[in-house]
Amino acid sequence: MTFEHIRLEQSPASVAAITLARPEKLNALSLQTVNELRAALDEVTRSDARCLLITGEGRGFSSGADLASGGGPPEDAGEVLETHLNPLIEAIFDLPIPVVAAVNGPAAGAGCSLALAADIVIAARSAYFLQAFINIGLVPDAGATWLLPRLVGRARAMEMMMMGERISAEQALDWGLISRVVEDEHIASESTLLAGQLAAGPTVALGLIRKLARSAQDLPLSEALASERVAQREAGSTEDHKSAVAAFLARQQAGFRGR
Repeated sequence: MTFEHIRLEQSPASVAAITLARPEKLNALSLQTVNELRAALDEVTRSDARCLLITGEGRGFSSGADLASGGGPPEDAGEVLETHLNPLIEAIFDLPIPVVAAVNGPAAGAGCSLALAADIVIAARSAYFLQAFINIGLVPDAGATWLLPRLVGRARAMEMMMMGERISAEQALDWGLISRVVEDEHIASESTLLAGQLAAGPTVALGLIRKLARSAQDLPLSEALASERVAQREAGSTEDHKSAVAAFLARQQAGFRGR
């Protein structure tokens, strides 16, 4: 598929990189952008990529929904979520590989939700996170009401969603919203390095970890333990596990092949 609003690239290190590529619009999420993102995720799933890196081109990650396109707001904003944004977020959660978001500037509205859907979020020092929905009389979407309380607790999540104020990268780090803050000039290199490290890891186990971590928050302890047992059985049967144990016993460095 030919993309106009995004770029999809895959490195020799098995990292698939999706770049939101509408810098003149601060990478606003038009319906076409969302459709292209879903198509790109399908291509990533079919490829041999072992990690996905998502970032934005230019001075921002994403300003959120593109309110300027399509002649104004839709009559039924809920339908847009059902047909476009919700399937996109679910597709990210369903990926069997780790996802890294490199937030190179503002991440607002649905753009904020998109970034926080990643497993590891690394932000440039000048970046900020904004739940802007309340400022235009809307409720948070693209999974924000599910993600934020789990990431930062109810009190801070409610303040973010109800006040609609910017959360700096440093504050986001302090709150546990993201994992790392780096200098602006290092965001590309640091995120690429991180994604490469994950891509070189035991892919099946990493995919199982992201699945377990997502589901465990809603499960009683006994069911979470049962889920770990099932996942451990699968991870324990992989070629990566067996070769890593052999390397450990031989006092050698393990090399993972993603199988």
